[in-house]
Amino acid sequence: MAIGLIIIGDEILSGKRADKHLPKFIEILAARGLQLAWAEYVGDEPARIISTLKRTFSGNDIVFVTGGIGATPDDHTRQCAAAALDLPLALHPEAKTLIQQRITDMAAEAGKPANLDTPENLHRLKMGEFPQGAELIPNPFNRIPGFAIQNHYFAPGFPVMAWPMMEWVLDTHYAQLFHQEPRAEKSVLVFEAMESTLTPLMESIEREFPLVKVFSLPSVGNHQIRRHIELGVKGEPQQVDAAFDVLLTGLDGFNAEYVPA
Repeated sequence: MAIGLIIIGDEILSGKRADKHLPKFIEILAARGLQLAWAEYVGDEPARIISTLKRTFSGNDIVFVTGGIGATPDDHTRQCAAAALDLPLALHPEAKTLIQQRITDMAAEAGKPANLDTPENLHRLKMGEFPQGAELIPNPFNRIPGFAIQNHYFAPGFPVMAWPMMEWVLDTHYAQLFHQEPRAEKSVLVFEAMESTLTPLMESIEREFPLVKVFSLPSVGNHQIRRHIELGVKGEPQQVDAAFDVLLTGLDGFNAEYVPA
């Protein structure tokens, strides 16, 4: 099962906020021996969100989704998830209790009694309306839960909430996948080299070592380092060791100048 990430929000696409979810989620997965297979950014456009979710619901991937699960006019993710699955929205009873507890706590902090029947507090219950049959994802920050349905896990856009919720999902539901595929990576910086010259070597290594991928990351350089390519191999540890030796031998055959990355 591949793992994907969908990040929803106009504020990311407009540049008003820089996305922090992608690098953090890669870090969260790596700590558990897992790897992100794909990621997508989607604006706050219901038709596009529905289309994206219909496609991902039709597959078998584990998908994490951040953003748009609040109750303001620009929050569409809950409704779009329901539409993508052709399910009604339903107020989750446990979510209702958690939201009302949050309302009560906030009123107590302000030294006021909580009136759960005011229009604004009734509106807040919409944050607990999820596609029928969804399960809750606990939110340790403010109790307002996310939801899970069909291998999709929906969290708020706020990193302080989303990240621990993602970790909870992985640790609770997918611990059996942790560190199942040992991985290693080795690379060097090759100076003043052309990728086209190195491509045959890269292709031959991948043919010889099927559990290894070769990667090539060119850089134009700067005032601190010359133009170079980070050239390396990653994958199954034993094959990585052998493939790296072949890589270095090949570079020596080109009289290439390189240093450890």
